[in-house]
Amino acid sequence: MSRNQNDFSIRVLTKDDAEEYNALLRYAFQVTEAELAETGWKDDEIKQSKFPVLERADVLGCFNGDELVSQFAVYPLDMNIYGQKYEVGFVTSVCTYPEYTGHGIMKKLMKKSLTRMRQSSKSFALLYPYSIPLYRRLGWEIISNKMTYVVKDTQIPTKISEPGYVRRVQWNDRQFMELHARFAEKTHGCLYRNNLAWEEYFRWDEDDTMVAIYYTTDDIPCGYMVYLISSDIMHIKEMIYLNREAQLGLWEYIHAHDSMIDEVRGNNYYSEPIAFELDDSDIKETIRPYAMGRIIDIEQFIKQYKCDLDGPGGCFCFEIEDELLPWNNKTFVVTFKEGKCELDSGMTPQFHMKMSIGTFTTLLMGYKTAEKLLHMGKIEATADAAGKLDDILYQEIPYVSDYI
Repeated sequence: MSRNQNDFSIRVLTKDDAEEYNALLRYAFQVTEAELAETGWKDDEIKQSKFPVLERADVLGCFNGDELVSQFAVYPLDMNIYGQKYEVGFVTSVCTYPEYTGHGIMKKLMKKSLTRMRQSSKSFALLYPYSIPLYRRLGWEIISNKMTYVVKDTQIPTKISEPGYVRRVQWNDRQFMELHARFAEKTHGCLYRNNLAWEEYFRWDEDDTMVAIYYTTDDIPCGYMVYLISSDIMHIKEMIYLNREAQLGLWEYIHAHDSMIDEVRGNNYYSEPIAFELDDSDIKETIRPYAMGRIIDIEQFIKQYKCDLDGPGGCFCFEIEDELLPWNNKTFVVTFKEGKCELDSGMTPQFHMKMSIGTFTTLLMGYKTAEKLLHMGKIEATADAAGKLDDILYQEIPYVSDYI
């Protein structure tokens, strides 16, 4: 087939394209369904790329004649950003046949897809990056970390005796799913799980994956863990809790398995490392970049954005560079006052700051402070401006992000 870009066409994929869609995924990731199921919980990025999104997502494909050569899918979700529920796009299934790389196809697909998101009132998008440098060049930036830990059986806390109790439940237990919704409502950076998200949550898990809920003495659920015991190892896929009692109660439950396991491996869904809390803190903890995000439309995003209610307020001029999306590539005047933001309020800016759209994204998501970004050379501004902005914005590095 021709490699002439004039022969390429872009359109929305449908169920009729499922065979080609799956074939491209399998080739790009070089993984079969059976191999995927055997990977456990280590290959998050691959698992997310296998979503059956054609029916309920916006999927664009690039064709060379009748041949699908590249694709870009956006899955609609809601996300908690400092207490505000945003409609966002979760990007997945991004891949191109190798012989078609270097033609700028993926960039065109991304721009068209982000434009469609903007038209549907989605001002923010996120993804698992297969190449951080590539996505950075296109305006994306890191917004969260992933923290994992390995605890030997002899290091599991033993001096815990919480008043509540733990009960194992089915995967579709209503209280289990409602607990996650309550967690999402109070946790910055958390995605709300809809029905399809819950389907995908367990799609690649083994049949003996367990769900355990911690209840208070009043039978109120306030924490849960999803885990699998295999080869003398307890793998904790997810453990969340709404209070300290539930946190300790779940670790008490883990300790009850000490005769069955040699170690515990898990993901920490909170910003604080767990080592300090253990009597024997000599455990293995790792941290790495996890998800990247991108503000699609600054004006839409700012209108919903909340800042520190107790902050001093102020008026800033933000000169944003965005080579991919021209509507962001300009100057914005934003007034922060009483926890809210206003665009072009008519006030004279007190401070001027220049940065890329990626830097602006990671700043407003709380992953890095303005002072830190200034020190790194990511922002052009005075130290006074950076310090003032940090006083205004919430400063919260997102927990290990719950991106489905």
